[in-house]
Amino acid sequence: MCGEGGSALATVMIENERVKVTEWRFKAKGDSTGWHRHAFDFIFIPLFDGVLDVKLASGEVVQAPMQNGVPAFRELGIEHDVINPNDFECAFIEVELLEAPRSAS
Repeated sequence: MCGEGGSALATVMIENERVKVTEWRFKAKGDSTGWHRHAFDFIFIPLFDGVLDVKLASGEVVQAPMQNGVPAFRELGIEHDVINPNDFECAFIEVELLEAPRSAS
């Protein structure tokens, strides 16, 4: 994932041919990832309890509840900007699955 114009801090923790693990840290209210489109399926794990605002390409803003340590899976192709509406610092870990899904045999 690559955000354009975002103010959130992205720290790549692991990157190899199979996965990319990034910590996204929002230091202040209004920090964002910047607009991006996911080229791979991914999992994110919130490191806080609260919400994040997700601005979609349509202009709609969806409030996404976050629960500390509870992962969620999303498929590739999602285009959005993730924004911190909270009055506190928050973060999540994103795990991008860089391999194509394996077919069932």
